[in-house]
Amino acid sequence: MDFYYLLESAPCRSILMLAKELGIELNRKLLVLQKNEHLTPEFLKINPQHTIPTLVDNGFSIWESRAILIYLVEKYGKNDSLYPKCPQKRAVINQRLFFDLGLYSAFGEYYYPIAKDKKSPVPENLSKLEAQLEFLNIFLEGQTYVANDSLSIADFALLATISTFEGCGIDLSKFPNVMRYLKHCNNTLPGADENKDGCQLFKIYWK
Repeated sequence: MDFYYLLESAPCRSILMLAKELGIELNRKLLVLQKNEHLTPEFLKINPQHTIPTLVDNGFSIWESRAILIYLVEKYGKNDSLYPKCPQKRAVINQRLFFDLGLYSAFGEYYYPIAKDKKSPVPENLSKLEAQLEFLNIFLEGQTYVANDSLSIADFALLATISTFEGCGIDLSKFPNVMRYLKHCNNTLPGADENKDGCQLFKIYWK
């Protein structure tokens, strides 16, 4: 499988971690965005939206990280533990995946103007991000994992997201359940060390 990625990208890192969990060997294809390698005619044929991550599995192209997570676990999972067939359990996992999408969007609204445009932090945007983090803190109350208290594909997405926040200096100490969750996942999920490396590269990239 060809995997077009950038280690700085949290969505890309979620795929790398899940692939290690599933024992999948990815043919990594690094895309240098500064050189517009994602805009070449060859890549646009694969993904007309020219986004990363993008996965090509025996000629089948799929992008958007959460869609890739679902695809990989449904096709290559040894069982359904990471994405159960039970409609209710799966619904909770899907909700957490969609929540992760909104959470990262709130981070981008706050952080990117600071990092990219050198603007002053906007307290209102930070409050919006912290409100989302408080919801995550509630989800994790008394739970080891974010959905059904069992490891799922949602944890790979959220670990990549939350560790990016921490690496960029977002204060997570207000959210003890999130801090506990982050520590546990960093110690137990395959690929967590590479995920940390990617967080540092992300921070350097925007500097």
